[in-house]
Amino acid sequence: MKPFRGYENKNIIVLGYGRSGKSAVNALVSLGANVTLTTNEVFSDEEAEQKYKAWGVEIVDGHHPVNLLNDADLIVKNPGIPYSIPFLKEAAERKIPIVTDVEIAHHLSEAPIYALTGTNGKTTCTHLLGEMLEHGGSSPILCGNIGYPASAAAMEATRDDTLLMELSSFQLMGIEEFRPDIAVITNIYEAHLDYHGTVEEYVHAKLEIFKNMTADDLLIFNKKQAHLLENRDIKCRVQYFDTESEADAYAADGNLIVHGEVVMQVQDAVLKGEHNIENILATLLAAAAHGVNKDAIKKTLATFSGISHRLERLGAIDDVIYYNDSKATNNLATSFALKSFDTPVIWLAGGLDRGQSLDELMQYAGHVKRIVTFGETAPKFEALAEKLNIPAELTENPYTGVELTRYYAEPGDTVLFSPACASWDQYKDYERRGDHFKEGFAKLS
Repeated sequence: MKPFRGYENKNIIVLGYGRSGKSAVNALVSLGANVTLTTNEVFSDEEAEQKYKAWGVEIVDGHHPVNLLNDADLIVKNPGIPYSIPFLKEAAERKIPIVTDVEIAHHLSEAPIYALTGTNGKTTCTHLLGEMLEHGGSSPILCGNIGYPASAAAMEATRDDTLLMELSSFQLMGIEEFRPDIAVITNIYEAHLDYHGTVEEYVHAKLEIFKNMTADDLLIFNKKQAHLLENRDIKCRVQYFDTESEADAYAADGNLIVHGEVVMQVQDAVLKGEHNIENILATLLAAAAHGVNKDAIKKTLATFSGISHRLERLGAIDDVIYYNDSKATNNLATSFALKSFDTPVIWLAGGLDRGQSLDELMQYAGHVKRIVTFGETAPKFEALAEKLNIPAELTENPYTGVELTRYYAEPGDTVLFSPACASWDQYKDYERRGDHFKEGFAKLS
């Protein structure tokens, strides 16, 4: 951990007691800050309360009183808390800086920081890059939106480590001086408008990742979306990846090519689907910049099969293959999944209704033979099935849906759980939703 003194004796409010909030409190106390923790919920962690009191941390629970802002120098907020709440609107009017724990991590980390973001693919790229670095003899620490708070990882890291930070748009809205050594943006499509309000604001948040980068740093970007960088003040180097035309990393004639050199054949990579080829190419550029050797890269690509809830192959029952793609919380992610198969598909989908139309999925559903649907969006999926002239079945949830699909699946079919919707109408997150689907599959087998 670097001996950073910028928080010493500062009055800092930590807003929200999630994982990042706990980590922020620990980091800021160790750096000599005067910390106030405020949370909407009643604080019931007695062990933590005793520890915080011993540290001099003030706890204000059940609400966020505006008078806390009177002496505040900085607010470190949970990324999921919207800026529209009255407490933060008042803070903004008073020009009190509002950051996320990513900013703290930047100030503390002795290790280089590789930051990865994008609408889809960022988690896969983070894990894939981590395995490439490990196979190459390096010591990566995966953190950020992936579950391990960035500030905690930064306190742990040494100069011999590398922080691989998966970053959401929510986290990137809360940076001021954050500067990664390498930034990867997999893609940017419409998402999280309930939080950001407009597509423009969402894009702006994603592109904040490189605002402080210099000529010593590297931005890796999707060539198909190069227009998003037009008229931007970019001081760092930029490398592009593409699946359709030559770039710094691209796919051609069945090969994966980086800086003009063939790395391996596409067919030898375990990850399948065009979206995963893009993920691989983006990751290859980051691995090359780190200095990972080709043998380590090939070993990783030949064994890495993805991560839970992202087009996760669960197995086959009676020659029917089941896939869990619970992370597909929007149309784009589900379109990638649908395009990955040419077998007959029974598609299990549904969830929170955010007001999006499903019509754009029709062009990818030509091989879907039946839709099984659940949740708030079930009527929309039933209407989509009618437009596709295929049957639709209503079920209670993904668990019951697995059992229902078995009645209709025939040898050679694929059962694809790719919801195209968020989970919050029935589950706390997509992981729990995916686990429920996997429990249903386990019951079948």
